[in-house]
Formats: sequence, C-alpha cells, structure tokens
Amino acid sequence: MSTHKHIDKICCVIVALSLVVTLLFMNGEKLGIVASAKSIGYENRLFDFERVHTIDVVMDDWDSFIETCENEEYAECSVVIDGEAYKNVGIRAKGNTSLSTVSQMDSERYSFKIEFDQYDSTKSYYGLDKLSLNNIIQDNSYMKDFLVYRLMEDFGVAAPLCSYVYITVNGEDWGLYLAVEGVEDAFLQRNYGNDYGELYKPDSLSFGGGRGNGMDFNMEDFDFGSDRWNKVDTSLSDKMNLDGNMPGGMGSSDVKLQYIDDEYDSYSNIFDNAKTDITDADKTRLIDALEALCSGENIESVVDIDVVLRYFVVHNFVVNGDSYTGSMVHNYYLYEEGGQLSMIPWDYNLAYGTFQRSDATGTVNEPIDSPVSGGSTDDRPMVAWIFESEEYAESYHQYFAEFIEKYFDSGYVEELIENTAEMIAPYVEKDPTKFCTYEEFETGVETIKQFCLLRAESVSGQLEGIIPSTSEGQSEDSSTLVDASMITISDMGTMSNTMGMGGRGQKLDMSDFGSGMEFPENMELPEGMELPSMPDMSGMEEGATASEDMAEKFPGFSEQQQSGRPSMDNMGGMQIPGESTEFPGNNAVIQENSATNTNALILVGVSLVVLLVGLIVVFKYKR
Repeated sequence: MSTHKHIDKICCVIVALSLVVTLLFMNGEKLGIVASAKSIGYENRLFDFERVHTIDVVMDDWDSFIETCENEEYAECSVVIDGEAYKNVGIRAKGNTSLSTVSQMDSERYSFKIEFDQYDSTKSYYGLDKLSLNNIIQDNSYMKDFLVYRLMEDFGVAAPLCSYVYITVNGEDWGLYLAVEGVEDAFLQRNYGNDYGELYKPDSLSFGGGRGNGMDFNMEDFDFGSDRWNKVDTSLSDKMNLDGNMPGGMGSSDVKLQYIDDEYDSYSNIFDNAKTDITDADKTRLIDALEALCSGENIESVVDIDVVLRYFVVHNFVVNGDSYTGSMVHNYYLYEEGGQLSMIPWDYNLAYGTFQRSDATGTVNEPIDSPVSGGSTDDRPMVAWIFESEEYAESYHQYFAEFIEKYFDSGYVEELIENTAEMIAPYVEKDPTKFCTYEEFETGVETIKQFCLLRAESVSGQLEGIIPSTSEGQSEDSSTLVDASMITISDMGTMSNTMGMGGRGQKLDMSDFGSGMEFPENMELPEGMELPSMPDMSGMEEGATASEDMAEKFPGFSEQQQSGRPSMDNMGGMQIPGESTEFPGNNAVIQENSATNTNALILVGVSLVVLLVGLIVVFKYKR
C-alpha cells in the first residue's frame, strides 16, 4: 500500500480532471466547438463576398432543361465552382413570382437551386448542401438582396451568406447571379450547431412554382375579360398601391403568426412548410409559443428578443412590402428552439420601396413605428409586441440608433455600395441575359445609394422626434419629412419594369387589371385571405416587346444578344469535364468532416493523456 500522504488527493484530482475533459468532449458542440469548425468550410470559400466567383454548369441537354424549368424538377448536372468540379449534383429552377414572370417574359434567365446531395447523400460543397442562384430580377442595382443579407448578418441576425457568381453553361457566358446559402441543414448547423431547433417557411400562396401550400398563380389562367372579375373589384387599377391599410392583406392568420386555436390543422400553412422533420410535440410547442406571443405576456419566454429586434431594425429600414409586414405576408423563415421564436430574412429583391410605392419621399420617410403596410400592426403579432411595451419600443429605437451610427454615419454602406458596384460592373456589362441595360444598372446603383442615405437621414429625424415616426403622425404633419423627390424609386427596378435589354419576349401586360380579370375556376383563396390592391403597373408600355424595344433603341445588337441567352448551337463537340478534370465532390464531405472533428480529436487526445498520467501515478505509488 502506498505510503505517500497525498496519494488520495492526487488520485481524486486526476479522476476529476478526467471527468471534466470527458464532459467537455461530450458537450463540445454546446460550447461552440462544431460551429468554429464549420466556419472554415464553405463560408470562407464561395461566400467570400469581396470577389466575383465563377460557376460553370455542365449539362448534356441544357436547352431541354430550360424548356421544362417551370416544372421545378431536378436534373442531373456537374458544376465547377471556382475551378473545383462536382459531378452528379441536382439543379432545378426556383422562385415564386419570379419563376412565372421569367416564363411570361419568354426569357430563360431563371433562378436556380443546386442540391449537392440530391443523388448522393454524402456529397456537399465543403459542408454546404443547398445553394440558391438568384437571377437578380427586378433589381437594376444588382444589390437589393446583397445589401440586406450583409447588413443582417453583420448586425447579429442569422442570415444566409451570399456572394456574386458569374455563371457559364458548358463554358458559354450565361450571366451574373447572386449565390445565396440555402436556409436548410448546413445553414442551421452553421448558426445553431448540430442540436438545432425547428425551421418553417410559412406561406399561404404559391405563385407559379406550385411547390407551396396555397394558391397557384399563373397569368395564363386568368380571364381578363370576364364579368366575374368585375364582380370582385371593378376599380382595382385605381387601388394599385399596397401601402393602404387593407384589412389583413393576403396572408392567412397562421402565416401572420396569430394564435387561432390548439388544432394542428389550423396552422397548415406553417406545418406543411416545415423545413425540418417535426413531431406533434414540436407542433404543440409552436402553438403554445404563438398563444403566448399573442397574449403579450412573458414575451421574453417565447421570443428571442435581441435577435428579433435586430431583424426588424434592418427589415423596417429597407421598406420591404413583399414580406411579413406587407400585404403578401410571406418571404420569411420562422425558427423555433425551446419554445423561443426568431425570424430569418429571405428575398428582398423588391425592398427599398420597389414593391408598393412610386413616391420616393413617402418611401424614404416610411414611419419606423408603423411598419406594417398590408394591414395594422396589431395584425402582425411578431412585430406588434415591440410597440405594445415602452421598454421594448425604447430598445428598438436604441438598436435603430446603433444601426444608423454603425453603418451610415460611418460611411460603411456608401463605401460598400461603391466598392461592390466597381467589382461587379465588368460582369454586368458583359452579362448576356441581364434584365436591364448597363446604363440602367449605373442609375440603379446611384439610386439605391441615395435612397439609403436619405432613409438614414429620415430615420435619424424620427428617432430624434423631429419627424413623426407613425403613419398617423405623418398624416397630421408632413412638414419635416425628408425630401426625396430627386430620386425615382423605379430606377432600382420594380415589378413593372422587369424587362430591359437582356431578356427576350414581351413585357408583362398589366393594363387590363381591374377591367375584367377572372380567377381560374379551380383556384380558391385561402381562408382568411382578402384581395389586395396591386402595385402600380400603369407606366408599362402596352403590347411592347423587349426585343422590339431594344432593336429600336440599340440597332447594333445581334439577335442573339436580343434573345437574352448565349448560343448553344456550336457546343456539340465540347468536352465535358470529367476524364481529364479532377472532381473532388466526393471528397468534399471528408474534407469538411476532417476540419469539423479537429477539436474533438484534440479533446480525445487530452483525455487520454490525463488518464495515462493517472495510471502512471497510481502504478508508481502502489504497493
């Protein structure tokens, strides 16, 4: 038996250290170990936003794929991302209104979704499973989504990563797109660790894509000359400003995040759009959270206060009517973990007032304390709680002041816009499928910059009490509003001026709205949904085609340039990468997993060392 007088204490300390290290190993994820490993994967590669990346889509029959894009069915292809090639991945067209709009324009510049694990569940791009490629439709500035996602992320909101990519198809130019991280498994792991909560994308409408749980929208299904539409609204064209306070907008009660009752079926527009595998317990927990949210009691127990306040600061700054606070009540993700709710941003191509307004001064001075444009603030409980409490309203204003000082008083946003414009300009200029001319792009960039500066000036005035911060206050006294008459909102790109020099085919003819449009017989409005007034389309040229208009204004352009797509006629002999090009796609997961497990291996090593020392001590002092 050992005679060392401290042997018991030494053994106890060694055992305790072993237990501590073991517990660290078992709970490493909760301590952020996995998250730090994830950050060295795709985050710092494709989503380095300070340069334009390249993606080459390699597909045998691209033309056939384009012809069937409206079906949103995956097709097999290979992609080469910044020189790294990945075989056997899935690609499909994506979008709601943008999908049907591109189709109606007879353009081929669809947004796409790449799914690395569509055909092989082990495949990813350094851990990324889904990638969205946005076609930058209705955005002459090329920056609406980009700026919002950058500001959201930098301001502390879990937001998708993004960067610019120049896409080629079988080596031929296709266009400049915005690559956006898919809000799915990889996104959740990056932001919340492996033990993440539940994710939903509430939506009661499905425009054109047919993948949602609501009304399918197809312009070809409407009868513009029918008496049936006259019975619905014979003066719709006179109400084409969504800024009016309609009684609730188009969204159902569940997508507004209102508590209805305890029945699961009452929240079908949420649960049917779950992005994670949910159980009845998850459904019950969400319903309980909505009930508490609507009651206005113990908000901190069901809302991630800090994150949601930050989300609405950025969201309300950019005036996005095509969102939760607008008439459509969509384009957001709902995240729930442990009964707490938060919002994740999505789809801001019609922000900066380009969805619902034509009046620049009104848009720039949008009241920050009356942020709902498609109904009343009380109608949206996820934002209403902010203004029902003096404490939360004050915090909201403090966050807004911080936001203005950090990004606008400092000159950060102005510099970001200028640097980004300089970076992407050569790619915009050579983009064969773009929706606007290069001159319209330059005007769009200057307009979005001026909008942001004027908006910051107005918000500062509202925070200081110089400018009314509510709709009622501004109606009573508009004398102090910031004058924005020097800019034109539509120069940034709106719903009504989609076509520029890039696409081919006809502009959308909205002139008959309100003069006899009929819903298709098989389409019903979701329960609780009311017809909205529509954005002003009156400025569109009736019956004009983009190619005719371009031929008149730009007689030097070829038919191929007018068509808005590169020629595929001479690509039959092109060698598809594969035999002579290394495709590391199957190794991407191994690379990512290796990085992810580095810290775990360190912990295991430390544990073994501590245990070994313990054994040596015990052996040395044993009898």
